Amino acid sequence: MEESAPILRRLREILGIPGDRVGKARRIAAAIRDTGGYRWVGIYDVFPEEVAVLAWSGPAAPARDPRHLTTLGTTRSEIVVPILAPGGGQVGLLDVESGLPDAFGQEDHRRLEECAAALAPLWG
Repeated sequence: MEESAPILRRLREILGIPGDRVGKARRIAAAIRDTGGYRWVGIYDVFPEEVAVLAWSGPAAPARDPRHLTTLGTTRSEIVVPILAPGGGQVGLLDVESGLPDAFGQEDHRRLEECAAALAPLWG
């Protein structure tokens, strides 16, 4: 992923568009995937007893097994970043997968954490 400012601007634009939460989440997942060149991006709701897919962008549907989020197949690297509510509790997850081994460096971690923080309004 290149500079974080353009993707953060794009996420804010999407969040400002009138529409339903799932539609916005789909656009956001696609924007992160396209900007970073990732194989797959998913956004999940986190409930006390369940993690449920909200939206994704990629070649396959999310795994149905609640014990893991990876879509498998050609995934060689994965990073899962918590999405926190303004009060601090976890409300969601940003799951990003790559077909390349060791695809996520420190800059990717930082930028994806910034993206996850920008997504909090989907829960507010």
